[in-house]
Amino acid sequence: MPTLLETAYQAVDEKKGQDIVVLNMEGVSLIADQFIICHANSERQVQAIAREVADKASKNEFEVKRVEGLDNGRWVLVDLGDVVVHVFHKDERGYYNLERLWGDAPFLNMADKQ
Repeated sequence: MPTLLETAYQAVDEKKGQDIVVLNMEGVSLIADQFIICHANSERQVQAIAREVADKASKNEFEVKRVEGLDNGRWVLVDLGDVVVHVFHKDERGYYNLERLWGDAPFLNMADKQ
């Protein structure tokens, strides 16, 4: 059975999330162990990615704690507990620049985990 991180990452990838980045937040933040950050080109695609993450997590019996921002489709946060998925509209991603904000968090290479 895939881990929570693998399940969420695969859901983002399957719905064509762009420029997918995984940050290892362990020892950096108490919020989560990993952040997955990606973007999409439209509000509808942002919403579809977020829904797929929540659906796949639920189907694999992982708890979806909350989903925020789904109605606007500009920045949707899917809180899965140990993993938090940030799905941005492409116009918002550069503005918030979470990769820079959490710059001390190392990147995880998911190709090693597939």
